[in-house]
Amino acid sequence: MPTNTRQAPSPPHRPFQRRYKKRKAVERAISRLKNSRAVATRHEKCRYVFLGTVSVVVLVIWLRS
Repeated sequence: MPTNTRQAPSPPHRPFQRRYKKRKAVERAISRLKNSRAVATRHEKCRYVFLGTVSVVVLVIWLRS
């Protein structure tokens, strides 16, 4: 009679690893945008003003990394 009844963990599925890796990158990028006060506190009526603010913040994040 075996004393260890726990099963070994199954290996992760290969096709989904790439998807989750990309998902993590997107989630981290959105998190960085939310941390920016310029984007987090914006309540613009005009869509182009908000998109301009997001574009500037994304550019700053990109230049810092």
